[in-house]
Amino acid sequence: MTPEDFAALLTPEGRTLLDSLRDYDPAQELAVATRLRREHPAGLVSAALGQARLRQRAVAKFGAEDAFRMFFTPGGGEMATRASVAAYRAERLAELGVRSVADLCCGIGGDALALARRGIRVLAVDLDPLTVAVARANAEALGLADLIEVREADVTTVDVSSYDAVFIDPARRGGRGRIFDPEAYSPPLSWAVGAARAARHAAIKIAPGIPHEAVPAEAEAEWISDHGDVKEAVLWFGTAPGTVRATLLPGPVGLRTAEPLPDPEAGPVGRWLYEPDGAVIRAHLVAEVAERLAGRLIDPTIAYITADELRPTPYATAYEITDVLPFGLKKLKALLREREVGVLTVKKRGSAIEPEELRRKVKPSGPNAATVFLTRVGGAPAMLIGAPVA
Repeated sequence: MTPEDFAALLTPEGRTLLDSLRDYDPAQELAVATRLRREHPAGLVSAALGQARLRQRAVAKFGAEDAFRMFFTPGGGEMATRASVAAYRAERLAELGVRSVADLCCGIGGDALALARRGIRVLAVDLDPLTVAVARANAEALGLADLIEVREADVTTVDVSSYDAVFIDPARRGGRGRIFDPEAYSPPLSWAVGAARAARHAAIKIAPGIPHEAVPAEAEAEWISDHGDVKEAVLWFGTAPGTVRATLLPGPVGLRTAEPLPDPEAGPVGRWLYEPDGAVIRAHLVAEVAERLAGRLIDPTIAYITADELRPTPYATAYEITDVLPFGLKKLKALLREREVGVLTVKKRGSAIEPEELRRKVKPSGPNAATVFLTRVGGAPAMLIGAPVA
């Protein structure tokens, strides 16, 4: 989509056409396009159909009310912060007393919108002309244009000294997909850290796989999950240097420490198995959760916690374990057949076999349900069978 195509969507004709496509079925696109081209220019129809598809995909991230008013670029919707995460971050900044933020590499404006909704004034900066146009349109569409200034510029040249805080979301995708080297981000992580150090408060959004040794000593490192799915990591400056934090949404529920505990001991599998939230694992806070559960690891290299009594925790999902077996497909197939298990949830950690491969081989059938964990216990391949605690 070119800036000209996008501009056409903002005309009265374009907006009316786009609104009419809210519930259209992409599988019927050819027929819909043929019908619409009788009344509208072909370029406008193509742009509207593409935007309608992007809005439908964005519902999961932004909710229907916002997604069907917002505008997206093909890559912008994928890279934008999930609305729940952006709202949480805006709340943290507001609690720090921040009233103005320079949002550098703003993309389509997801974070800027959340900040403005919290009453924070935002300078949103991006270098791509189409992205800037989309971010500006989103601010207007959601009634937040008075609080959001959108500027087309190279973020490395923008003076942000007058703002209370800086938020930086470097591009982590290139022509070949995801970028894993932080220095290959655009701009590089080293530049972002330098800009953060110069600000009163700052937050840098990074990939959750960042090595802990790459976190600057003066930063707080936070890993955030939403409904159990790890979404991002954030380096905070001007908060709690050296602290690591796992934040679970919705909630939020947080676990943090400046002095992580040593890895817990491993021991025999008890009646209860706990699967820590991904943010807890990424933040290296499994030991803190194990201590709260009076638990132990099932293996020194595996992030599953086991315990002999059930304790409620927001930081892990609990399962009642009925069987602990050495790995073996024939034995598993026979057990599942005997118990008439047709709904089989397969989880793996430390196992090479893929869940779908396992299902094909054991062919579950019957009215009952079970969960099987493919993992290691005491260094040996094992299968744990059980069910989640209601």
